[in-house]
Amino acid sequence: MNSINKNQSEKNHEDLLGEDAILKIKELTAKSSTCFFCTNIKTNKSFSARPMTLQKADDEGNLWFLSAADSYLNQEMATDFYVQLLFQGSEYSDFLNLYGTTSMSRDHDKINEFWNPSLKTWFTEGKDDPRITVIKFTPQEGYYWDTKNNIAIGFIKRMIGAAIGKTMDDSIEGEIIL
Repeated sequence: MNSINKNQSEKNHEDLLGEDAILKIKELTAKSSTCFFCTNIKTNKSFSARPMTLQKADDEGNLWFLSAADSYLNQEMATDFYVQLLFQGSEYSDFLNLYGTTSMSRDHDKINEFWNPSLKTWFTEGKDDPRITVIKFTPQEGYYWDTKNNIAIGFIKRMIGAAIGKTMDDSIEGEIIL
């Protein structure tokens, strides 16, 4: 029996390195500002996951978040700064899995850059709340699943493929290596 990948008549795998990897990270995170931020990643153990809102993806591929100094997230990162981020942009595409390291700071310039009034829900004293920390995530590697064109073309190709019994899903996936 052939695998789904061997049934593809089109190229459906492309690993991305360096600048191409950074561009893909920025593209996919722009489509999904929320991710599952996973800590306590250990073999044969359950990990911790919580939804987090991305504040910014910078030109070096770093991802920036705000968190409370007294949160479980910060406590877990203080003992293990390796994390996994999981993004989903849509039902059929824009998936991103990143592994990397974090660092925490109280960089007031970054807090001011990222601040918006809705954050007062978590930081009740406003942008000067002493509990605010800035998390910088530096990706090392990852994996993406996307469409080569767009969701509409992917849908049409899937419908044609279903009608004629041929794998045509317009997908592309690969490793992200920084």
